[in-house]
Amino acid sequence: MRLTRVYVETCLEAGAALELPPETAAHVAKVLRARVGDGLILFNGDGREFSAEIESVRGARVRASVGPGTFVDRESALAVTLVQSVPRGDRMDFIVQKATELGVARIVPTLSQRSVVRLDARQSEAKATHWRAVVVSACEQCGRNRVPAVEEPRQLIDYLGAAAGGGTRLVLEPDADADTVTRDVAGSVEIAIGPEGGFAPDELEAFHLAGFKRVRFGPRILRTETAAIAALTWLQTQFGDMR
Repeated sequence: MRLTRVYVETCLEAGAALELPPETAAHVAKVLRARVGDGLILFNGDGREFSAEIESVRGARVRASVGPGTFVDRESALAVTLVQSVPRGDRMDFIVQKATELGVARIVPTLSQRSVVRLDARQSEAKATHWRAVVVSACEQCGRNRVPAVEEPRQLIDYLGAAAGGGTRLVLEPDADADTVTRDVAGSVEIAIGPEGGFAPDELEAFHLAGFKRVRFGPRILRTETAAIAALTWLQTQFGDMR
């Protein structure tokens, strides 16, 4: 039987005992109906996972004893940064979840000229907190023991102005030449995905000045959430750990 994986933001040591985070504990106790003696896997993002056993269940509170820890590496050697224009609705949740499953190392939400979504500072902070929770949940499900970074949403131009050029930098553009897909990606790569209406011409020029190469995947125009998944799958298949 597959054991439930639980992320905890605390130091984990064999022999210690801890209470699970409230929301997680409520899920374990109320939904999974866990009992004393049931096994768990705990991780805190440092690359290890720890065996654990439930010591007590009191209402929605769950206490577990921590067993031995083991480094289990499920990370891709290709460090991918997804520069994703924030779409409307809950599609960003979907993108963040699937990007985590596909091994992305970092997610940079951006707001571009044609973005429908507009966020103030308070909303940006709240969105980032929410997306980080989505990432954690995805890590619990897919087995990752390191949690991808999720930055607060920022203006695309600000990101391009501040981002240091390093590794391969790609921007998805439906009008790019068909033969511009690079074949020599290694180490780290950034892939930028536009909003519902695509990037504006001056934004594409800013990408060029920042060292991004225009690429396209096939003759069809993809929705922003489809483009993100297609791009990450292609990168991991060609150069990462899905080969």
